[in-house]
Amino acid sequence: METTMNCPECQSEYTYQDGALWMCPECAHEWVPGAEATINDGVLDANGNILVDGDSVVVIKDLKVKGSKQAIKQGTKVKSIRLVEDSGDGHNIDCKIDGFGAMKLKSEFVKKN
Repeated sequence: METTMNCPECQSEYTYQDGALWMCPECAHEWVPGAEATINDGVLDANGNILVDGDSVVVIKDLKVKGSKQAIKQGTKVKSIRLVEDSGDGHNIDCKIDGFGAMKLKSEFVKKN
């Protein structure tokens, strides 16, 4: 017996599972059952993994820091991130980085650790 799940967006019963994701052909919504965030409204890392508050991430490329001669190097580990609303500049992660202090990052430049 195959289990089905109604779409959380449109309540359609015509959903299907593709790996760990559930998909709705009627509204194109994609979600992971039990996850706080969904693919359509969640924050994703560079590899497409869903990020949540408290995750640890790794920077995937050297990032220049405005007002500093130093750059954040590829491979830098960042612990306990906090997701914030994107204010239009693409920065949606608040964090503290050793040697730099508090700053904002774009989720497209990190991967989940």
